[in-house]
Amino acid sequence: MAKILVVDDEIGIRELLREILCDEGYDVLLAENAASARKVRQATRPDLVLLDIWMPDTDGVTLLKEWAASGLLSMPVIMMSGHGTIDTAIEAIRFGALDFLEKPIALQKLLAAVKRGLQRQPSKTQSHLTLGAFQRSAPLRDLRRRLDQLNQKSRQILLRVGAGSLAELCGRSLQAAGSPWLDLGNLTQPIEVQMLESARGGQLFVEDLSQISRAQQKNLSFVVDRLEKYDLHLLVACSVSAEALIGEGWDPLLVRRLFEISLVPPSLLELKDELPEMVTQLLQHMTETGEVPPRTLSTSALNALRNTPWGGGFPELKSAVRSLALGSLDNEINADEVVRFVSRASNAALALPLDLPLREARETFERIYFEHHLQLEDGNITRLAEKTGLERTHLYRKLKQLGIQVGRRNEA
Repeated sequence: MAKILVVDDEIGIRELLREILCDEGYDVLLAENAASARKVRQATRPDLVLLDIWMPDTDGVTLLKEWAASGLLSMPVIMMSGHGTIDTAIEAIRFGALDFLEKPIALQKLLAAVKRGLQRQPSKTQSHLTLGAFQRSAPLRDLRRRLDQLNQKSRQILLRVGAGSLAELCGRSLQAAGSPWLDLGNLTQPIEVQMLESARGGQLFVEDLSQISRAQQKNLSFVVDRLEKYDLHLLVACSVSAEALIGEGWDPLLVRRLFEISLVPPSLLELKDELPEMVTQLLQHMTETGEVPPRTLSTSALNALRNTPWGGGFPELKSAVRSLALGSLDNEINADEVVRFVSRASNAALALPLDLPLREARETFERIYFEHHLQLEDGNITRLAEKTGLERTHLYRKLKQLGIQVGRRNEA
């Protein structure tokens, strides 16, 4: 039996739609506003949603955009309104709505739209979150607006970041739907024109300029000259000053060009109050994409995550949420699990036994060090090699010596 979620602030309309749809054999869920709709969507997976546009807390189009940005628009959505305009309908359909029904809704039109929606193949959930997923966070909404504003005027943006960087989240937010993504920090071979042609209209990204090699610097210089030609946008982040890069041997002309348009985004350390929503969205998105089994976080677990200093930024937070969900034996992740995970992952070196022989202590520390950074980089050996300053062959040998199992599928 198909489950249909009806979202409308008018009780009479909700009850009428429920009666009609139940008579047709559907299982009907009700929500009186956007907040209630979020809860129902989180707890269940409706097969179709009938969504009113004009609601008192959050309008339907905004909720639609939020679901689309957070990868939760895996079901068809039919918009409803008694005061709809052509522009509103076009906007809703552009952001993923299947259809638009004007109130009062004719019975046959309603049933035809519902039947058409249920016959549609389920949408594939996008694999990456964007800032648009966090509509209830004022700082993240402001950050998204600033990024969009800069992106409209410039093909390249530099983020001046420190510990707790949101660089990846910012980059994914600027990536146009369905367009290519090219992480230049993962590219070790010389870039060629054919690669830029394949990435045409896409988003280029570098997580931290201070961590890339000389060869990757040359790649960056090559693409900066060709952004306009291949309709590319570039977002790079840097944790050091322009002077520091030049002091490390960077081409001063390239550095000046990269630092022409810059933005200082807030870090996770500054967004402490936003952490519960971010973590909840991350966990729900991972569940939707099948990365982790269905899990929830207790209020105390959310508070424990909120009070953790995420110096590794968004990648570290994402890795922690994934690990907690995969490792939990219960449906609800509690605070004890979070505290245990965070203390072992972040402070493992502090718990190093000091009564070991020097060689064993060094190997223990190296194992902790490489496991920690391997987790932060999601098993990506290329990034790990760049971060640790080791050549990949040497790195593989070192990991094997320490008994750390890795596959070669995550090299690039």
